[in-house]
Amino acid sequence: MNARNTKVMNRFDVTSRLVAKLKHEEAVIGGIGNTNFDLWAAGHRPQNFYMLGSMGLAFPIALGVALAQPGRHVFALEGDGSLLMQLGALSTIAALKPKNLTMIVMDNGIYQITGAQPTPAAGHADLVAIALASGIANSSWAADEDDFERLIEQSKQASGPTLIGVRIDDKPGTGTTRRDPVQIRERFMNGMGVRQLL
Repeated sequence: MNARNTKVMNRFDVTSRLVAKLKHEEAVIGGIGNTNFDLWAAGHRPQNFYMLGSMGLAFPIALGVALAQPGRHVFALEGDGSLLMQLGALSTIAALKPKNLTMIVMDNGIYQITGAQPTPAAGHADLVAIALASGIANSSWAADEDDFERLIEQSKQASGPTLIGVRIDDKPGTGTTRRDPVQIRERFMNGMGVRQLL
């Protein structure tokens, strides 16, 4: 299946579906902009990390958490434009093979925050095909919302990292992340069990 054969979904709805499935203090890394705005609005929790201004680093940060805490499942939410900034992360993740890492690419084909300029994913680059070619065998497009939920459940039992591509609409993010980097870091470290809140 390629991206053009999938349903266009809503990022907040898909994010809410993911959050509803979190039962074991799973970590969730939200990429910059609307991706983490929707994560914040879908259900704020101490295991959520909200990136501020670091385009393309959701997957690398999630990789670090997954390697540091192999007993905890880690989900990462990233936009298509941000992933295109850090494609090299995919081959590194494939080489390290963390089975507790699920990456979700929200692909609307635009750099939404900066003025809706088209990304290369809009018509040329298939991000799931790139992930497969990078060595992430568990990579596929979600056909619709039910398929997305099935792929999330399947990823929890995978023998290696998983990447799920989701075609989304261009609706703005829901809510706004509180822009306090120290508070975000401290709450997340507390949520990971590595530091007590001050």
